Amino acid sequence: MKRVENINTLKYIGKEVKVSGWVGSLRSHGKIIFVDLRDKSAVLQLVFTPKEEKIYKLAQTIRPEWIISVQGQVKERPKGMVNPKVETGKIEISVKDLEVLSEAKTLPFAIDTSGYEITEEKRLRYRYLDLRRERLRKNLIARQKVIQFMRGFLEIEGFIEVETPILTKSTPEGARDFLVPSRTYPGKFYALPQSPQQYKQLLQVAGIEKYFQIARCFRDEDPRADRQAEFSQLDLEMSFMDQGEILDLIERLFIQLVRKLLPEKRISKIPFPRISYKEAMKRYKTDKPDLRRDKKNPDELAFAFIVDFPMFEWRKEEKRWDTVHHPFTRPKIKDIKELKKNPGKVLAHQYDFVLNGHEVGGGSLRSYKPEILEEVFVVMGHKKKEVREKFGHILRAFDYGVPPHGGIAPGIDRFMAVILNEPNIREVMAFPKTGDNQDLMMNSPDEVSEEQLKELYLKIVKPKKRKR
Repeated sequence: MKRVENINTLKYIGKEVKVSGWVGSLRSHGKIIFVDLRDKSAVLQLVFTPKEEKIYKLAQTIRPEWIISVQGQVKERPKGMVNPKVETGKIEISVKDLEVLSEAKTLPFAIDTSGYEITEEKRLRYRYLDLRRERLRKNLIARQKVIQFMRGFLEIEGFIEVETPILTKSTPEGARDFLVPSRTYPGKFYALPQSPQQYKQLLQVAGIEKYFQIARCFRDEDPRADRQAEFSQLDLEMSFMDQGEILDLIERLFIQLVRKLLPEKRISKIPFPRISYKEAMKRYKTDKPDLRRDKKNPDELAFAFIVDFPMFEWRKEEKRWDTVHHPFTRPKIKDIKELKKNPGKVLAHQYDFVLNGHEVGGGSLRSYKPEILEEVFVVMGHKKKEVREKFGHILRAFDYGVPPHGGIAPGIDRFMAVILNEPNIREVMAFPKTGDNQDLMMNSPDEVSEEQLKELYLKIVKPKKRKR
C-alpha cells in the first residue's frame, strides 16, 4: 500500500490507509493507547486497542521519536474528542498493522518547545534534532516560499537565472577570501566568492542584461554575533537601468511579496522613503534607521533606501583610502581628476536597503569605464601593474564594449530573520555555524591528514606560544 501524508488522510474517511512518521506523545486511557504521529505535513492521532493483540503488544514498546509505519482505517473522532487546534483533529486512525522502522535514543533536549530556552551550543551540536521542532520547520518553509516568490516575480520581469562559479579568483574586494589550494597547480589557489560581483558584471558584457541568482557567498570575517561565514543573497544585475529604476524594482518586489505571503504584516510607508546617507546620520545617527511608528509592533515593516554614500573612507590603521561599498561602485564624478584631487568628498552611486533598523541589502551602479575603475584601485593604494594582474580579466572585457549597469543584493537570511521576528539569522538557516564560525555538528573546521597536505604541497606552521 502506498504511503499517504498525514494531512491527506482527511480525504480517506472510512477507508484504509498507510501512514509513516515520528512518534510524538503517547497516552494510555484504560486499555486504549493513543499515539500522535508526526510527519512534515501534520500530526495525526493513532488508536491501538487490545482487539489487535499482536499489534497492541508491539505498540506498548514504542517510545517518543521512534519512526513507525502503520495501516488502519480513517475514522471520525467520537463527539467531544475533536481537537480544533490540530488540522487533523476531526479524525483518527484505528491501527490494524504496525511496523517499527527505526528506534531512537532519548533526545538530549525537548523538541516540542520553541527551543529558545536551550543553549545554542547544544542546539547546533544536534541540529538535525533541533530542526524537528515546529518553529524551525515553519521557518524553512517560509524561506522556501519567499525564494520561490522572488524567482517567479523576476521571471515575469524578464530576468534570467544564471549560476556563477564557486571556485574563483582571489581579489582584494573588502573582506578576507576563503582560499582553496589547487592540487593540480601547486602553490596556486582558488577563492570562494565573497559575492558573484565580477561574474554578474561580465554577464552584462555578455548581453544578458537582466541577471539574478540565489547566490551563496563566503567571507572570512572575524566572528560577529549576527553574521555567518557563508550566507545567501538574492543577487541582481541589470543593464541600461538607472538608480531610481533599480530601487523601484526592489520596492515592487517586496511590496508584492509582503502582500502575497505576509498578509498579517503592515508596511509603514509606500513608496519606501529614500534618505541620503548624510541625512540619515544627522537625523538618526545611523545608516540603517528603524522607521517604525511603533517599535513594539512585530507586524510593522518599515522599509527604506539609504542613498548617496561616500565613495571612500580613510583607514587609519592602514593609512589608506578604502571604498565604503566595493571598488566596482561608480563614483559620482564628472571628471576622473576629482578622484585624485579629494577622494574624501566624492559620493557614490551606492544604496542600502534597510528594514526595521537592519541592513537587508546593498547595491550600486557600477563603473563601466575601464579608466575610472582602474583609478579607484589606485586611490585605494594599489599600483596599476597590480590592478592589471588582479583584474585584467574584467578590464579586458570592458575593452570590448560594456553597457551602463548596476545591481543590488538583498540578503535572504537577514530578511527572513526580521519578518519572522527571530533574534538572529541562525534561526532561519538549516545548518548555521556558531558566532565564531564553528560547525559543532560536523566538528568543523578540523585537521586534515598529512597525506592530504602532501598532495597539496602544504605544510602547517603552528603559531608560536606567546610569552607571558
